[in-house]
Amino acid sequence: MSGHQNNLKETLEGFSEELKMHRDSHPIGIELKRETEKFVDTLMGILFPHFCREGYSSAEEIESHLVLLSHDLKVLLSSLLRDSSIDAGKTAEEFMARLPEVHRKLWLDAEAINSGDPAAESVDEVILAYPGFYAIAIYRLAHEFCMMHVPIFPRLLTEYAHGKTGIDIHPGASIGTSFAIDHGTGIVIGESTIIGDNVKIYQGVTLGALSVDKKIANSKRHPTIEHDVVIYAQAVILGGKTVVGHHSVIGGNVWLTHSVPEYSIVYQEQEAIVQSKEGLQGVLNFVI
Repeated sequence: MSGHQNNLKETLEGFSEELKMHRDSHPIGIELKRETEKFVDTLMGILFPHFCREGYSSAEEIESHLVLLSHDLKVLLSSLLRDSSIDAGKTAEEFMARLPEVHRKLWLDAEAINSGDPAAESVDEVILAYPGFYAIAIYRLAHEFCMMHVPIFPRLLTEYAHGKTGIDIHPGASIGTSFAIDHGTGIVIGESTIIGDNVKIYQGVTLGALSVDKKIANSKRHPTIEHDVVIYAQAVILGGKTVVGHHSVIGGNVWLTHSVPEYSIVYQEQEAIVQSKEGLQGVLNFVI
């Protein structure tokens, strides 16, 4: 064996020992992610026939599937909470007990999206085809686990929806009833955001923090959006002290870092220049 091969062998041996140490201290693996996604798909199929691959002939059959899912959730959480004081069985039972209220809120969300979008033809279309509804649904499920202080799992849930929809809602955010997302791609809602009832937001909206300093992790870093507010596309609202008063409208492309009173209209003034192409020297090239 050459000197180069000996050096490589020694390097790999040392690296393998280092990797083993890290694997032993961080045992959570890809299987947890797969099981989380399986849990989401199964639960959404029980809550809404739109996501179900099989029919349920009776309420008793639905109940039996919920009981089985509760058992699967307990097993899933047991691996995650093995070093925690949180009881996996009690957490699974508590989550299942909260499902009726979560389901009620999700129907209100679907109805709000349907009533607020001229392009929507029915609540069924919203549930089946609108990424905004799907992202809200997974957020509401994840939020319950977040409120029960379950680590990691809530983020796995919302990141699953993020990957499917392009909508990033932190499970720690507090969102009221009848929440509507239209289009949705690129929306970011931060951890300490508070959103009231009957709020509607469009694609590209960011409800974020003014700073990403780790020292303020436990503080109110994200804005408060009061009831009946509409936020149009690409608006950016930042800061934990920023409050958008109820019944306000935030126009597209607005950059907002201070509070606005109720019944406000906030818009970005800009001038669009229109002129004839005739007589222009050369060709205008717009690079996107």
